[in-house]
Amino acid sequence: MIQTVATQPFTDQKPGTSGLRKKVRVFQQTHYAENFVQSVFDSLEGYEGETLVVGGDGRYLNREVIQTVLKMAAANGFGRVLVGKDGILSTPAASHLIRSSGAFGGLVLSASHNPGGPDEDFGIKYNIGNGGPAPEKVTDAIAARSLTIDSYKLFDAPDVDIDAIGSSVLGGMTIEVVDPVAGYADLMESLFDFAAIRAMIAGGFTLAFDSMSAVTGPYAVEIFERRLGAPAGTVMNGTPLPDFGHHHPDPNLVHAKDLYDRMMAADAPDFGAASDGDGDRNLIIGQHCYVTPSDSLAVLAANAHLAPGYASGLKGIARSMPTSGAADRVAEKLGLPLYETPTGWKFFGNLLDAGMATICGEESAGTGSDHVREKDGIWAVLLWLNILAVRQQSVATIMADHWATYGRNYYARHDYEAIAKDKADALMAALRGKLDSLPGTTNSGGVVKSADDFAYTDPTDQSVSKNQGVRILFADGSRVVFRLSGTGTEGATLRVYIERYVGPEGELGLETAVALAPLIAAAQAVADIAGYTGMDKPSVIT
Repeated sequence: MIQTVATQPFTDQKPGTSGLRKKVRVFQQTHYAENFVQSVFDSLEGYEGETLVVGGDGRYLNREVIQTVLKMAAANGFGRVLVGKDGILSTPAASHLIRSSGAFGGLVLSASHNPGGPDEDFGIKYNIGNGGPAPEKVTDAIAARSLTIDSYKLFDAPDVDIDAIGSSVLGGMTIEVVDPVAGYADLMESLFDFAAIRAMIAGGFTLAFDSMSAVTGPYAVEIFERRLGAPAGTVMNGTPLPDFGHHHPDPNLVHAKDLYDRMMAADAPDFGAASDGDGDRNLIIGQHCYVTPSDSLAVLAANAHLAPGYASGLKGIARSMPTSGAADRVAEKLGLPLYETPTGWKFFGNLLDAGMATICGEESAGTGSDHVREKDGIWAVLLWLNILAVRQQSVATIMADHWATYGRNYYARHDYEAIAKDKADALMAALRGKLDSLPGTTNSGGVVKSADDFAYTDPTDQSVSKNQGVRILFADGSRVVFRLSGTGTEGATLRVYIERYVGPEGELGLETAVALAPLIAAAQAVADIAGYTGMDKPSVIT
């Protein structure tokens, strides 16, 4: 019943920061998905008879690849697979299921916030037994194996019914189709004061949550409408669709504009939020008040003690290097360690496992804690709701109070998308070539104090990650960061992060674009963005 299928390597299967992401048509090539899954299995040791978790965000090709994974897992000797009903598991729910079931690891089928559909994106990510993304030593082994693979194993059997909760057997492997929502919702209820949030909602507090026709719909309906008592219809776009309703499931001000417009209207709800394709990112908007992801991380860290799950305080705060320094000021005031890591949740996972940090966040709208080993969109929304229920203040009031206490980090990210890779590489190489000559020079952003290519030594295992982004630091504390993203599927994406700090006594109410204008001009000039990319403005500003 076990087939050994001859194959040849593909040269483009090196996992990025969050697994392998390609266009659907790439994954639909004969042997392509099978090669990558077998490369994952071949890079692991000791999984025979162990448990594997499988699920995804419901995007196009999700169900077909799940069937492939099940048959390959049976052929390769796994003892049990837990799969979300209908193939659904949000990324944070998958992390929780891996941890709570004692699984060896899991395959998460998602391209996160990238669009879905037959002409769009698909992805596969391997998570290790702690529930977090595989570390670089594992992804490097997967990449190496993908270049030499010559066969894969597949159990020859009909497709498995994944639409009904229950157990079945495939060869010597048990398949358990599980409720993808209940365990995760129970975890959330253990961390937050649902009674206080319910009372706030019953008292007239209104909210809107946009699931963007992606995976969080079932989770949001269960938690916000059923358990917390919000009216039916509070969850918008709550049915996961293979193409996300022809929308881009990225919770930013461009792709969640309908929610933004609603929150800026005269009759806006008190609170608005959204999550992305696989449920690990978040967008927070108060009534007439957008909260940047960097500011959200800082506010959540400063107020986490108001939620039962964090009442004893935090062990530390971690942020990715491109994320603003707003959380640093909270850590300083609370007397907590602050860790600045490369982009990628696996770096946070090491700190969380070591008990060195409790709350982590990225400027790309990912925030989470030690409850799982992934960022978690609904978790962030619930912590905000818990804070609002306790403080009995609006989002705008909480933000104004935070800036008056800590100062404000004006911040924006400019994305230049689908750049030819050779041009993007040339731009970054030219920037690195200027690092020694930039300090002491003056441009529209001010006097350059220092410039470097960020490198990180992990305090848990002393591993070193180099070339993580070019930083230009100014004498007044402002900075500009340049980094190529690894989450796209076509060309390269240049991300430019611009930040200016103003103390509590300074101008805290400026428009972000006005506050950052001199630094934006400096970034464009120093990197010659238009010259290398042909683009005179970013594709997306967040």
